[in-house]
Amino acid sequence: RGHRPMASSDHAADGGIRNSFQPGSDQDISDDSTSFRTDVPSQSGRPVRTEPTRTNRSPKKADSPHKNCESLPSGWGNPSRSRSPNGDTLRTARGRGDRQRPNFDISVGPNGYAWWYVDGLSNCGTKAVSVIGFIGSVFSPWYRWSGRKNPQNHVCINVATYGQGGRFTMTDRGKSALKQSETKFEVGPSSMRWENKQLIIDINEVSSPPLINRIKGQIRVTPSAITNVELPLTKDGAHIWRPFAPISHISVNIDRPGWQWSGDGYFDANFGTRALEEDFSYWTWGRYPTTQGATCFYDATRLDGTELASGFNFDINGNAEVIALPPKTSMKRSLWAVRRETRSDQGTSAQQVQNMLDAPFYSRSAVKTTLNGETVVGIHEALDLTRFRSRILKPILAFRVPRRAKWKFK
Repeated sequence: RGHRPMASSDHAADGGIRNSFQPGSDQDISDDSTSFRTDVPSQSGRPVRTEPTRTNRSPKKADSPHKNCESLPSGWGNPSRSRSPNGDTLRTARGRGDRQRPNFDISVGPNGYAWWYVDGLSNCGTKAVSVIGFIGSVFSPWYRWSGRKNPQNHVCINVATYGQGGRFTMTDRGKSALKQSETKFEVGPSSMRWENKQLIIDINEVSSPPLINRIKGQIRVTPSAITNVELPLTKDGAHIWRPFAPISHISVNIDRPGWQWSGDGYFDANFGTRALEEDFSYWTWGRYPTTQGATCFYDATRLDGTELASGFNFDINGNAEVIALPPKTSMKRSLWAVRRETRSDQGTSAQQVQNMLDAPFYSRSAVKTTLNGETVVGIHEALDLTRFRSRILKPILAFRVPRRAKWKFK
């Protein structure tokens, strides 16, 4: 791809302007895959496809149980106010049939990926959990070594628990372990399903070396609402962030002493038609619960020299608002010396309060920062894709991510 001159940052807002993303008619934006322009091969379900960031229309009303809550003031009428310099902004979710709820019946073409992500922090602040369901497991060395030809042959449900007795599980499984329907995603012995407006995750996994144990139980995520928006992370729409439920309640029931708890939860997804390392060198993401809802930041450095810099507020009705970005603040590097930064009010700092996951190219942690004068604690990640490209790294990852190609459902 080579290096190109630096371009201006894709700031989601300028100065003190705040742009609101809320109901609009949007009758011409279809949630059917036929609205997409660039196709990839499909096996079953709706294909994950690429759409450039040319359309900027109003999302439909979010699906919320809080029907009488006042929504955010409208700001979608003027596209110039809601579009960032390089065209990256929230837009109506499209093409996957997941505007009202997740749709697991999608097909991912060669080189592509899809993942559904959940995290949660316990009310007591001592425990946390993350779960990721992958098709085309982006961090699996086995997918890379296969040439990324068949994403459905590299699937997993990655479960990580943090705190006393925490474990990490990530098994790369073959296509015989995958079952999909619109409301259920099964990978071998574990599954995600959408039922009665809840995401229910049934876990039955074995943790990775050196602490090998079986982890079995159930996690329930109850959103306050489902948003209807997505964020293209590249100008051609090859990578999409779909924040389903930034405000959620999570309950965890795992068969280990002390691992029955509830707290603040979060649910999103990412979809793409190219490897992450083909388009990015570095990114950070963070989600922070606030008294008004939740604030999310997405910052990335692309290989073409451009920058993504986005920040959004979400309310309990699922409405989204572009915010003026607070400045970046550096944090102490991770144990593997991964560079970390997030956003915080001018003159304040951010710090890790709980280490969650450390890898040579990746860090996940609970972070305390200050937003609009409020001290908040949320989940933060930093991803160094320059390191991830290293061939030396892949055998190390294979030790933590075993391959189990065959599976037979009973």
